[in-house]
Amino acid sequence: MEGSAIAMTDHASTQKIHGHCALCIARCGTIATVEGGRFTRLDPDPSHPTGQAICAKGRAAPELVYHPDRLTRPLRRTRPKGDSDPGWVPISWDEALDLTATAMQRIKAQYGARAVAFSMASASTTAIGDSAVFVQRLRNAFGTPNLYGSIDVCGWGRAFATQYTFGVGIVAIGGGQGAMADIANAGCLILWGYNPSFSRLTHATAIADALQRGMKLIVIDPRKVGLGAKADVWLRVRPGSDGALALGLANLMIRNGWYDRKFIQAWSNGPLLVRNDTGRLLSAHDLGQDSGDEGARRYFAWHETEARLVAYDAAAGHHEADASSLALEGEYRIATPQGEVICRPAFELYAALCRTYPPEAVEATCWIPPDQLEAAARLIWHARPVSYYAWSGHEQHANTTQTARAMSLLYALTGSFDGPGGNVLLPGVPTRPIVGNDLPGAKGMAPALGMSDRPLGLARWNFVGGRELYEAMLESKPYPVRGLIGFGANMLMSQADGIYGRKALASLDFYAHLDMFMTPTAALADVVLPVASAFEREALRVGFEISAEAQSLVQLRPAVVPPPGQARPDASIIFDLAGRLGFAAEFWNGDIDAAYRQQLEPSGVTLEQLRAHPEGVRVPLKTQHAKHAQADAAGFTRGFATPSRRVELYSETLLEHGYAPLPDFVDPTGAPGSLRDPKARFPLLLTCAKPTLFLQSQNRALASLRKRSMFPEVEMHPEAARERQISQGDWVSITTADGSVRACARFNETLDPRVVVGQHGWWQGCAELDAPGYDPFGPMGANYNLLIDPTVADPVSRTASYRANMCEIRAAGVS
Repeated sequence: MEGSAIAMTDHASTQKIHGHCALCIARCGTIATVEGGRFTRLDPDPSHPTGQAICAKGRAAPELVYHPDRLTRPLRRTRPKGDSDPGWVPISWDEALDLTATAMQRIKAQYGARAVAFSMASASTTAIGDSAVFVQRLRNAFGTPNLYGSIDVCGWGRAFATQYTFGVGIVAIGGGQGAMADIANAGCLILWGYNPSFSRLTHATAIADALQRGMKLIVIDPRKVGLGAKADVWLRVRPGSDGALALGLANLMIRNGWYDRKFIQAWSNGPLLVRNDTGRLLSAHDLGQDSGDEGARRYFAWHETEARLVAYDAAAGHHEADASSLALEGEYRIATPQGEVICRPAFELYAALCRTYPPEAVEATCWIPPDQLEAAARLIWHARPVSYYAWSGHEQHANTTQTARAMSLLYALTGSFDGPGGNVLLPGVPTRPIVGNDLPGAKGMAPALGMSDRPLGLARWNFVGGRELYEAMLESKPYPVRGLIGFGANMLMSQADGIYGRKALASLDFYAHLDMFMTPTAALADVVLPVASAFEREALRVGFEISAEAQSLVQLRPAVVPPPGQARPDASIIFDLAGRLGFAAEFWNGDIDAAYRQQLEPSGVTLEQLRAHPEGVRVPLKTQHAKHAQADAAGFTRGFATPSRRVELYSETLLEHGYAPLPDFVDPTGAPGSLRDPKARFPLLLTCAKPTLFLQSQNRALASLRKRSMFPEVEMHPEAARERQISQGDWVSITTADGSVRACARFNETLDPRVVVGQHGWWQGCAELDAPGYDPFGPMGANYNLLIDPTVADPVSRTASYRANMCEIRAAGVS
């Protein structure tokens, strides 16, 4: 099989094609079987670094490819958006793309480029990763800063909020760098709000192997599912209280001396003195020593043995004394030209915050007994090196930014960052960026939506959230958005308040949507364009993220079969649209191969090599650890990509914008005392979890998957069900202050009786099984996100409280 995508069997009509499944972020290595020209099965490819297993969704790929509901021709709306019948008529590709380009140019001429927004499905749970770079290049060429990429519901905490601590996220999004868990060498792994058994089998299999060699595992999850059953410590955290748990664990570690003091002294801003009166770091400005930016970036720590100030130059990343002599505790009176000021080290302020979360407070807040809390803290320290992986379980809350910060500060205490067995900045195959940040349109962009109100949020990276987008469409806040080009994002099912979102999308002057199926969101478009599935198009993948070995692999995944009807790959559609908009030169005059060649040039790998070796080509890489300790080109210590060039326990960046510089906990539910109060209107805590068989709002039309999960479900503890006279399998109504939907009750004895767990994404029917679809916008439907109040949101990212809401559940009769 080596060196060839296709292995011929005894039957000349059977082909085995190497590739990888692009349906989600796992990108499992696969071998597709094509018999007589028909795609018949998908199997794991054990020779691929992510090919140890594939999930049920991957195995259902042939069913997805040949589903009768696939969109196969471009469609144009002929009836008003308020009409129940859109009046779709097939049109040619030329007409569809001409209509789209003309509308985009018309809106740009009237309102500016920013009035045309782009939306893009999540790369974690769709195959948009194949063409995301070209989506972003198109928006850069056009000049719009407004790209909805699902970041506010999937990715903010782990990829962006963590940058306010380490200067990088713990995953890579949008071509950025992330500090990935080195599972193969970890002594202890923390899975925080992350169940790879359901969402990323490549991690699940790697963790199973690591457990066999003796790695310790801590799982933090309200549900005991997947690897939770194999954990050395399972912490059944109250949904939304993860930040308090992180502070409580850190309190025990600091109190017991279970932290890497040398790392904190040398590589964090923990030793830097903070003024009690202003909350700012003590700088050379304060002492009258310097003026200008140089003085503002020169800070001070306290020398413990010599009892004097020690300067720290943030520009050079250099202390004027040995870091081991720097105080982390205490209070110091410092003379300044304006008088004496009292200062404390940033670490002392962090430790003081952690002390407000002793075990009894954590038990009251997080519902975790003190013995379990101490067992976890002890394991984190004594089983080092530690790595951690956090996913959407900690993110989909109205306190996600400070929660992610609290978790990252806890992790900093271990001293494992970028060390063997820690969270490592893995090397990557060198490539040339082609996202288009250097294009004229990108350089002249207006601020993205949300920048004025939340400058440290999504807009800082030219992403927008769903609510910002809807408000700009309906209320022109802060400026109008009149057009949308959608690349698969089913916003009305993934965002809170779909009713408001439906009004917003219906108000647009023009909306074009690319997809495989007619979703509730696509149904509001003016033009719908049919796209090829990941198995019907070629796509380049450079590196597979899970390990250094996987990062070295470059693969040009071949198409398994042609797309149905007139469906086309996203990239092909983007290149044609770019030409009509006048950007042909910026898109290699329509030559996608030329784009790949430019991207690959620094790697030394050619397209010819990749096509000759569809299983992939490896580029030797060497992992260097503790890169923060290396010298940069100017001879300065590289440090971290933060303003202080250190791990920022104390964030002046957050402080300057009105946020807490330390990650104190704010309860997203608002009133935890009402839980289980029989007099409370909403006595239960509602959260949600990803199902194993479906990709968010996708796949429920596939019979092989749907037959294993026929109806939307809500998990309940049997005790909570008995109190409400609910039996297993009963239809129930889930009600919050914001809405009501229906689901089937399923019992789960491992849940806390005060917690219930719903599912989101239900709308599709399955005709083959006569399984119903569900109204996305009404109380007789099953759209979980109708239960969410979008105004209760994280102050930095505006993430709504998707996973911690007060609710009640009552029997609803037979569906």
